[in-house]
Amino acid sequence: MFISLWEFFYGHFFRFWMKWLLRQMTGKCELQRIFDTYVGAQRTHRIENSLTYSKNKVLQKATHVVQSEVDKCVDDIMKEKNINPEKDASFKICMKMCLLQITGYKQLYLDVESVRRRPYDSDNLQHEELLMKLWNLLMPTKKLNARISKQWAEIGFQGDDPKTDFRGMGILGLINLVYFSENYTSEAHQILSRSNHPKLGYSYAIVGINLTEMAYSLLKSEALKFHLYNLVPGIPTMEHFHQFYCYLVYEFDKFWFEEEPESIMYFNLYREKFHEKIKGLLLDCNVALTLKV
Repeated sequence: MFISLWEFFYGHFFRFWMKWLLRQMTGKCELQRIFDTYVGAQRTHRIENSLTYSKNKVLQKATHVVQSEVDKCVDDIMKEKNINPEKDASFKICMKMCLLQITGYKQLYLDVESVRRRPYDSDNLQHEELLMKLWNLLMPTKKLNARISKQWAEIGFQGDDPKTDFRGMGILGLINLVYFSENYTSEAHQILSRSNHPKLGYSYAIVGINLTEMAYSLLKSEALKFHLYNLVPGIPTMEHFHQFYCYLVYEFDKFWFEEEPESIMYFNLYREKFHEKIKGLLLDCNVALTLKV
């Protein structure tokens, strides 16, 4: 109750007068002061909050502008806040970068969600070719005897037909598995081999799809903002999402063997423990989680 009252009075009264007072003292608006004080993800995050909670409609709309209108939006903001480009030459450059990051994150989520919603279709030749590519990347010396086969269990699928395992994450789960196997082939082979450990083994493909869900949920909850704002000085893309997935796969395998679970039956428990660890790392405003091999 007390917190809600504080948020109400701060948002409606104190924040306005505090901003007005600081502007009189410094001669600069809140956006300019943020650029003068902060860098990296902390800067972009504070700019995003300032725009979001502003009572000015031009500033509010800035976080939803499309990429092609970013330059015009920056000009509109400078006009609204009476910022002289000759006196503050860096403002336009900094604001443009922040808006590209802010709006780019929103677009990345929409792009990932679009792929996730696309179910695996065994009648789609591209989907089938992608699935066979995964097999060939992981098992280059072993031929798959049939499209529907118990051999799929060798790379961690549950049934004879992998398409049933993609239901939760759609084609996104397969794309991620192929991306890691193609871009980090030796690491993929190593992790697949470790996943067959007699005591600590796990289903490689199923866990991979599970980690796709983790990456997706972190993106959706906006937990990846600090990470992407630090990593990408512009528009984040699907490539950056795939790279984060690769980081999760590599780090989860290390985590699993360090923890030494008694049984695969405890997978959900350790999966959640790993999830909490990653969420904790992502709270750091200086975070940038990249796979280093």
